[in-house]
Amino acid sequence: MIPRAEYPRPQFVRPDWLCLNGNWQFEVDRADSGLERGLTERELTGEIVVPFCPESELSGVEDVDFMEAVWYRRTVLVPADWRGRKVLLHFQAVDHDATVWVNGHEVARHRGGWTPFTADLSDVVAPGEDATIVVRARDPRTGPQARGKQSECYENYTAYYTRTTGIWQTVWLEPVPESHLLRPRITPELATSSFTVEARVTGPKRGLVVRARLSDSSGELASATARVDLDFTTRVELTVPAGRRRLWCPEDPALYDITIELVDGDGRLIDSAQSYAGLRGIAIDDKAVLLNGRPVFQRLVLDQGYYPDGLMTAPSEKALVKDIELAMSAGFNGARLHQKVFEERFLYHCDRLGYLVWGEFGDWGAYTGAAVDCQQPTASFTTQWLEVLERDHSHPSIVGWCPLNETLQTMHDRITVLDDVTRGMFLATKAADRSRPVIDASGYSHRMLETDVYDSHNYEQDPAKFAEAMAGIGMNRPFVNGESDLPLPRHLPDGPWSVPYGGQPYFCSEFGGIWWNSDSEPGEDSWGYGEAPRSLDEFYRRFEGLVSVLLDNMYMFGYCYTQLTDVFQEQNGLFRFDRSAKFDVARIRAAQSAVAAIEKVSPIPDRSDQTAL
Repeated sequence: MIPRAEYPRPQFVRPDWLCLNGNWQFEVDRADSGLERGLTERELTGEIVVPFCPESELSGVEDVDFMEAVWYRRTVLVPADWRGRKVLLHFQAVDHDATVWVNGHEVARHRGGWTPFTADLSDVVAPGEDATIVVRARDPRTGPQARGKQSECYENYTAYYTRTTGIWQTVWLEPVPESHLLRPRITPELATSSFTVEARVTGPKRGLVVRARLSDSSGELASATARVDLDFTTRVELTVPAGRRRLWCPEDPALYDITIELVDGDGRLIDSAQSYAGLRGIAIDDKAVLLNGRPVFQRLVLDQGYYPDGLMTAPSEKALVKDIELAMSAGFNGARLHQKVFEERFLYHCDRLGYLVWGEFGDWGAYTGAAVDCQQPTASFTTQWLEVLERDHSHPSIVGWCPLNETLQTMHDRITVLDDVTRGMFLATKAADRSRPVIDASGYSHRMLETDVYDSHNYEQDPAKFAEAMAGIGMNRPFVNGESDLPLPRHLPDGPWSVPYGGQPYFCSEFGGIWWNSDSEPGEDSWGYGEAPRSLDEFYRRFEGLVSVLLDNMYMFGYCYTQLTDVFQEQNGLFRFDRSAKFDVARIRAAQSAVAAIEKVSPIPDRSDQTAL
């Protein structure tokens, strides 16, 4: 059985493809000398199960030591019935620097462990022939690198976990015609009840036309065509008739089907792909973030996307769905996808289940420990983030972007690397996507006065003290993170970490983290925030008190509770690491069921009237 054999790109689907997951040859190259030793040319000494990383149990390798480089090798027969088409080799994610050879020819290089890349094999192999694929993945242990929560020490510690090296998402082949569609960018326009479809074409030729059709379960709703040889990017607009309009929202995550076709001047079909979209709008009204014109309190949970057996790779598609369903059963309507760019199939299930998410970059790995200017992100942080934005633009479930997280660094009178990269990633996000709010950095170093959203992380465990800290937002004096509120020693100069608050929508995007592990053994590495409750009833009272503080604050548009599951030694989840229950889920859900104060400020339209805004 092929592991993780689901179609990996659910918003841009073609019928023909070949999954390359399964057994590959494998070899660890701890000193990164494999190129000199001829590893591109010879058989490798071990085996691995792709797409699971070699540190994971499911890979069959389970080597958790540092690996400067790893090598993969597999020979695959390209289907003969793909003749007349180009062959593309796709990697959904490889950590961190990848080089790919096919039949002895280098066909791709890519930096970054979070995003997909593609190699065109047209010049090195033809349908009906064997393709020998060799991959080297480098993953250095030192230097600034967007690692997310991967430990830079041999062992896991605090909030850092077992590393992921090499291939950790699906590898696959796809045939395409010489002139073919690229991934579309679909943007809903709620004011006009329409979708703008940007359909780029590679190899455009005179006479080619893009045709897009919008459908629901009852049939076709709209269609539009445009020539591809007049504008660099072809755009068409699909308008939803008033009587067939359903707004995408948590209560009714309605999705429309979109078929995109490339046809020639004689009307012959050259290429086609299936996609989908949700009609919804996000806007800001003073301190409220509106969904479809109404304040919807974002009851988010922190989801780090780790699994005991697969690490950052879910063992199955059912595991992806289960995490969403667990969160929803506990009363959450969404998640901060934390310090990891989640795979596309997870976002697909968020789309169809009506689960709100903030897309985040796994930027941790730039902290140097220096006394001044301790954050040293590189230019590749921006390039990798742009690839995330391109991949995920069309998902209706994504309601905001978060390029950076907890980039603590004191502000002073010089422009730093962190200032440059924060501004660069913020402006890149705004340029790539005008349809969603952007927070410059979650939690600590807000360095952009024009950030759309402002937030804080606050793990105060006493609900009364927590309420006092959160009370100032109504007077435009919200809680702002600073050195004094962190329990860990920080060798930073005195001074603020952030620019002043400017009246934006505000939320506490990390709180709670209540430490609870009734199964812990003496001496076990286990931690959470604050002192662990002495009883289960004390846990419930603390959870209910903290949640009520934020629900009852009329200036708070949402929150994010830490966290969905335990992750290794960080045992502050609402479920265990294996996803078994720790608490009475009904009681957790009940604590979050009250209408939030900010939802009472404006009347909420009748949800049965899908044409109402």
